[in-house]
Amino acid sequence: MTTTTDLAQTIEQPDAGSAAGQSMTPLLRPHLRSFAAVVILQVIGALAGLAPLLAVVELGRTLLSPGPIDHAHVWTVVIAGAAGLLVRLLFTAASSGIGHVLDSRVQLTFRRQLAASLGRVPIGWFSRRRTGELAKVVGEDVSAVHPFIAHAPGELVAAFVVPLVSLIYLFTVDWRLTLITLIPVVLAIALVPLLMLPARTREQEAYDAAMGRIASSVVEFVQGISVVKAFGGGERAHRTFLTAADDFVSIFSRWVRGMSVIAAGMQLALSPPFVLLIVLVGGAVLITSGGLAPADLLPFLLLGLGLTAPVAALGHGFDDLQSAGRAVGRIKDVLAVRPLPEPAHPRPPQGHRVELRDVRFAYDADHEVLRGIDLVLEPGTVTAVVGPSGSGKSTLVQLLPRFFDPTHGSVLLGGVDLREIGSRELYRQVSFVFQDVHLLRVSVADNIALAVPRAGRDDVVRAAQLAGIHDRILQLPRGYDTVLGEEAKLSGGEAQRISIARALLADAPVLVLDEATSFADPQTEQAVRRALATLSGDRTIVVIAHRLETVADADTVVVLENGAIVERGRPADLLTRGGRFAAFWRSHRSAEIETPGGVPRGDEPR
Repeated sequence: MTTTTDLAQTIEQPDAGSAAGQSMTPLLRPHLRSFAAVVILQVIGALAGLAPLLAVVELGRTLLSPGPIDHAHVWTVVIAGAAGLLVRLLFTAASSGIGHVLDSRVQLTFRRQLAASLGRVPIGWFSRRRTGELAKVVGEDVSAVHPFIAHAPGELVAAFVVPLVSLIYLFTVDWRLTLITLIPVVLAIALVPLLMLPARTREQEAYDAAMGRIASSVVEFVQGISVVKAFGGGERAHRTFLTAADDFVSIFSRWVRGMSVIAAGMQLALSPPFVLLIVLVGGAVLITSGGLAPADLLPFLLLGLGLTAPVAALGHGFDDLQSAGRAVGRIKDVLAVRPLPEPAHPRPPQGHRVELRDVRFAYDADHEVLRGIDLVLEPGTVTAVVGPSGSGKSTLVQLLPRFFDPTHGSVLLGGVDLREIGSRELYRQVSFVFQDVHLLRVSVADNIALAVPRAGRDDVVRAAQLAGIHDRILQLPRGYDTVLGEEAKLSGGEAQRISIARALLADAPVLVLDEATSFADPQTEQAVRRALATLSGDRTIVVIAHRLETVADADTVVVLENGAIVERGRPADLLTRGGRFAAFWRSHRSAEIETPGGVPRGDEPR
């Protein structure tokens, strides 16, 4: 039998990859040829862009030299400068175009990889992360790589190549004035290490975290806006967002204060007025001393500004490149999440008897949610799981479709550990309906037939009738062909019934219901319960229940408290004992519809 896996290692795996996550090379390796094309085209275009400047320098020397002007030489220089400008425009445009196409391909690849990876990770991993944070990775973080892909490869390389060529040329003119021209570059480079101090890095990480909290608070507020409006809790609902916003403002202000002085110093050192001032002062000293011809000052005035390009590029692109690096690190963290392991040699279950043996589960080492659960769910029975909030009910039933593995013990289906059953086979055996229903932006029929794409329309309609949603579907603009989210929207109870119809159509021998009718009206819930009773046959059904009708229909009731089973048995028997279940019954009876004679129907022959 497969050994017990450690869930904590499974769902927290990305933390180990955070340090290595900053390297983009593994993710971008398939696109290296296109990157090379972007860089080569940009370098050729940038070097060609020197031709107009050198043409101006040569024209100046020619026009300022004593003697007659060589008109043929002048025109040759002009044509060479114009040709260089044309080549620059063509090659830089081609480089930019390929870079942006490459950026689109890389972002598409990232999103496909993320979609495929998220489709395989344990469902428990999602419960440990906020929706806004995950949406930020898939949306904003993928988009954040745009500067690195579409601009940085060509522009940064060109920003170093062109000044290098210019520097070599200026050294041939006058090495002394060349060194003087480099003074602004040296001053700016001296400030670069200050941008990389640990304090600056911590401030940037805090900034990213604050942005994630704002995104999450916005998502949570928008999702709960209807409840806020209904119960007048606007002030409380806004509090989380306002706290996150205030936190962001504080962190952002601290980050700006730390960066502003350094950034201002770099901008001053690299500004054209400061560079020209240095060149003119140095040139004037050399010219007045007779060490430099006046015409030789011209190339330094034109090309000297280009020597500051590498540091200026680092200064302007530093934030973008750092953001792209951190974004790719977070993308890699998500891609690094290990899926639940698939068995090397899958075993098919022998029947659909469900058994939990000494099951323990913990989201983290400090708090155990389930403690020593031993439970058998027989085919042809309905088991209701009840207990106070936080007792572990949802965690218990989510182990059955293997949304995550127990940290200790085992869950068996048909005598086979779930970890030894292939996922495809498992989801043919286990169907589930949860309280939070998410419908796809496709037709009603496709939503119902999600687990059975080849199902015929008659089967879809029959499942909808059993779930009590058929008549409502016929009222939609195009009936079963209505696209949900575009042509019509359903209420929470209607969405749950679509989900129930989906599970009924899947016809799995094990059915898990986690408050699946919590939004339904009593008449609809009764219809659904009748449908489940009609279809139960030899199905194994487990239900998380709060309503008395659901509990009364069960063959067995399991009472959970603090992650352990404190009572189990038939509803009527437990009611007679006067224990925890009896207290549950009394506390809910005033809010629920009483059964005839006050006797639970679970005591009646089935």
